[in-house]
Amino acid sequence: MNAAPTIVRVEQLEKHFGTVKAVDGVSFTVEAGRTVALLGGNGAGKTTTISMLLGLLVPSAGRISLFDHDIARHRYKVLGRMNFSSPYVDLPHRLSARENLIIFAKLYGIKDVAGRIKEMAKVLDLDGLLDRRTGSLSAGQKTRVALAKALLNRPELLLLDEPTASLDPDTADWVRRYLQNYQRDQGAAILLASHNMGEVERLADEVLILRKGRIVDKGTPDDLIYRFGRQTLEEVFLDIARDRRVGDAAGSTGTVP
Repeated sequence: MNAAPTIVRVEQLEKHFGTVKAVDGVSFTVEAGRTVALLGGNGAGKTTTISMLLGLLVPSAGRISLFDHDIARHRYKVLGRMNFSSPYVDLPHRLSARENLIIFAKLYGIKDVAGRIKEMAKVLDLDGLLDRRTGSLSAGQKTRVALAKALLNRPELLLLDEPTASLDPDTADWVRRYLQNYQRDQGAAILLASHNMGEVERLADEVLILRKGRIVDKGTPDDLIYRFGRQTLEEVFLDIARDRRVGDAAGSTGTVP
C-alpha cells in the first residue's frame, strides 16, 4: 500500500511577539486522510500556529509547506484547496447567512453556488437560518454557518478551531460524525484545535500537546493515556498542564502525585 501524501509539513516554526515566543520550534506533519489535534491551554500557541498555516501571520522563523508548496512564496496556489472554521472568527453580522455563504462560494470559484449552499444547508440544518442576519443568530447557529462556509469548497485540508463550541451535545455529535464521514469520503487532512478532550479522543489520529509554544508530548490518544497511566485524555492534559509527569517509558505504571 502506498503511503498517504503529506499535506502539511511544518519545520521548526516560530512566531515572536516582541520578547514573547508564542510558537517556539514546532515541527509536525499531517497526511491525507488523517487528523492531527493541537492541545494546550490558553496561550499555548495553537491558534497562532493555525493562523500561520492560513497565511494570516508571517512566521518569525521556520517553514510551512502545504501540498508541497512553500506558502511563503506560493500561498495563492493552495488557498483554494483548504478552508477554516472557528466560532471565534465572526462572519459579517449585517449580512444574512446566505449572503455570507454566497460571497465565500464565489471567492472559492464554486460553479453552482446556489446548489452547493442548498446542499450544505440541508446537511447542517440551516434552512430556517439562511435569510436571517448573521448577527442575530445564536452562538450555536453561527458555529453551524461557519462550518458550512468551511466545507463549501470541499477542502482537501480543513483547519478547525473548536469546531463544536456552543453546539448542543446532539448537534455536536452529529457534526463529529459528519466530519469523520467527510474525511473518509474525501481523504481530507484535518488539523484540529480543541479543548474538548472527548472530541479529540474520537477524531484525532495523533495528538500534539503544546505548552508555552513548544510541543511537550505527542502520540495517539490511546498511547498518551497508556503512558501516563490515566483513564482519559483530559487527565493526561491536566498532568502536563500542571507539570505532573509520570515516566516517559511506554508501559510506565508510575503514579502522578
